[in-house]
Amino acid sequence: MIRKPIFAANWKMNKGASETEDFVRSFLSKIQGQSFPCEIVIAPPFVSLPKLADLLHGAVQNASAIQIGAQNCSQFDAGAYTGEVNVLMLREFFVHFVIIGHSERRAIFGETDAIINAKLKKAREANLKPIFCIGETLAQREGGMLESVLRTQVTEGLQGLTEKDMAEIVIAYEPVWAIGTGVTATSQQAQDAHAFVRSLVAGLYGTDTAERIRIQYGGSVKPGNAAELMACPDIDGALIGGASLEPHGFLEIIRNGTVPLVE
Repeated sequence: MIRKPIFAANWKMNKGASETEDFVRSFLSKIQGQSFPCEIVIAPPFVSLPKLADLLHGAVQNASAIQIGAQNCSQFDAGAYTGEVNVLMLREFFVHFVIIGHSERRAIFGETDAIINAKLKKAREANLKPIFCIGETLAQREGGMLESVLRTQVTEGLQGLTEKDMAEIVIAYEPVWAIGTGVTATSQQAQDAHAFVRSLVAGLYGTDTAERIRIQYGGSVKPGNAAELMACPDIDGALIGGASLEPHGFLEIIRNGTVPLVE
């Protein structure tokens, strides 16, 4: 089965409105006259979503090449939740994708599998497409816990979600020890983990759903390793952090991971 790759830029806490505009105009100028057999998503900080929406839904040429993502969402609809942003607020800025369960949210902000599950459900209620992040720490991998950690994150994170929901969910496998460290899982390590995750989905939702779901790799993806990673049969794109902050580098990852189609 051919799955359309998805390359998503997670800018984390980088780029305000003016930097977002500079990036988008530069990136779009570089891809003018080209299209790629993939989806391209940019997930800026919340404060930059209005500018990104204005650019991509305004008169900027070639803007349709990019879809808008958010880096997080609340599991609540509204109320006394200082600092939170709900899914309907995201929809107002034409957000289609939302990153949920990133390792930094898990480790720094204490998000549990139950919280992540609630966020996934809330995102689907609003017809947002979650990018559901999973992954093990170095200690867990070295302790032989890779499969048990991934099994728990997948089964508890996806609890109560339907096959219809799964058609709109992207899974991002990110080994925590490779995020922002410059260390990348080998292509074989990444492929093995992706294949295992796909087998977990098959066990929960059946083979057809498992074959359709897209599983990204994240963890120090760079132009130099994108082609080898993306050549793996179970890797369907990348969730890219630091390397997505510069237009040329982000574009080179996409180019190296796909075959451009000239219009």
